[in-house]
Amino acid sequence: MLRNRTNFWRIASAALVAGALSACSVVEGKQSGEEYMDDASITTRVKTQLASDVGLTPANQISVETSNRIVQLSGFVDSAAHKAQAESVARGVKGVEGVENDIIIQPSN
Repeated sequence: MLRNRTNFWRIASAALVAGALSACSVVEGKQSGEEYMDDASITTRVKTQLASDVGLTPANQISVETSNRIVQLSGFVDSAAHKAQAESVARGVKGVEGVENDIIIQPSN
């Protein structure tokens, strides 16, 4: 009987430790709620600035995503100047630490 209890507690302890370790690995590399809110507000500010910039109309052809204060721009514009302008606008937004400009130039016909 004592042996069964000892084995039970060993197994239970091992399961508890394994569960705790796996929970840590899920959280590792993830953003905190505050970081997520910062990224979400940066994305909103970049989108707002792009929409208000007359040369980048329509702004809905440029997608904006932010992770760890790095803004990623993607989508389509009609010139290299508009691509550069979109990057410049994004870099000018408070809180942005970097910009990955994946916008594709697609000249209008």
